[in-house]
Amino acid sequence: MAKKGKERKNVAMGVAHIHASFNNTIVTITDTSGNVLSWSSAGNKGFKGSRKSTPFASQLAAETAAKKAMEHGMRQVEVYVKGPGTGRESAIRSIQAAGLEIVAIKDVTPIPHNGCRPPKRRRV
Repeated sequence: MAKKGKERKNVAMGVAHIHASFNNTIVTITDTSGNVLSWSSAGNKGFKGSRKSTPFASQLAAETAAKKAMEHGMRQVEVYVKGPGTGRESAIRSIQAAGLEIVAIKDVTPIPHNGCRPPKRRRV
């Protein structure tokens, strides 16, 4: 039996999840039920070490994820941003610049109700 290629889903509306940590930015674009259509990250784009945490790296990651999602016929996205990273705003801007219409932006950063002890303060 011949292996058939991935069939292209035709999804007009989707959700862009931007996970911006201190070290990396991961952009995942899903349909409304949560099935992943495309993803990209700063590390995936060839950045290593401290360069992964730059706004430019997250801009490239968001741009490639958006272009892959547009191949599936996506036009509109809701954006969910999680984390304190530097690439939050630049990722949102580059999704919009790639041609996807942003319907809503939500911050879904988890906030502890005094859960785990945070890492110790840096002394530089």
